[in-house]
Amino acid sequence: MKSVCVYCGSSMGAKPLYAQAARAFGRALVQADLALVYGGGKVGLMGVIADTVMAEGGRAIGVIPELLVNKEVGHNGLTELHVVPDMHQRKKMMAELSDAFVAMPGGAGTLEELFEVFTWAQLGYHGKAIGLLNVDHFYEPLIQVLRHTVDEGFMRETYVDMLQIDADPLALIGKLQSYQPRAGDKWALPVQSNAI
Repeated sequence: MKSVCVYCGSSMGAKPLYAQAARAFGRALVQADLALVYGGGKVGLMGVIADTVMAEGGRAIGVIPELLVNKEVGHNGLTELHVVPDMHQRKKMMAELSDAFVAMPGGAGTLEELFEVFTWAQLGYHGKAIGLLNVDHFYEPLIQVLRHTVDEGFMRETYVDMLQIDADPLALIGKLQSYQPRAGDKWALPVQSNAI
């Protein structure tokens, strides 16, 4: 594993600990010699984690659509900044550049990006690890909703178990690095080249 795609808010959130967690995760990525791949913005948690990675001597690769360069204030101090035509190209490139995915606290965009790669994994389009940095139990309500979908017969429990969850950045990175899709499940099918 050489790079991790991080989905997170373009806002700072209501608690200072969200920014603290972004800094901690950025330091953990550099410590593990992993490049950051993210949405390319300079504001909110996106900016915090990118600034931390760069300050610690790591690699930060941003991918941002033309429309959002001004809204999210495209970060010009990165190792690489790719400006793409639209959101579809952004998500595709981020996925292609990454060996794993992590969702930190964020809003609808963060959740949408998380669920897209989560769905792709279930369908066998990739076998990459997906993690939740569960800062201050942020993702507990979502985890409960996912378990509810299992109870109601809309999702297999093995799909929920695909998610690697931890509040500690280094522990989460360790889980991502040791992740192996389970043989026999459809999400363990051979990864289709150019699928994402």
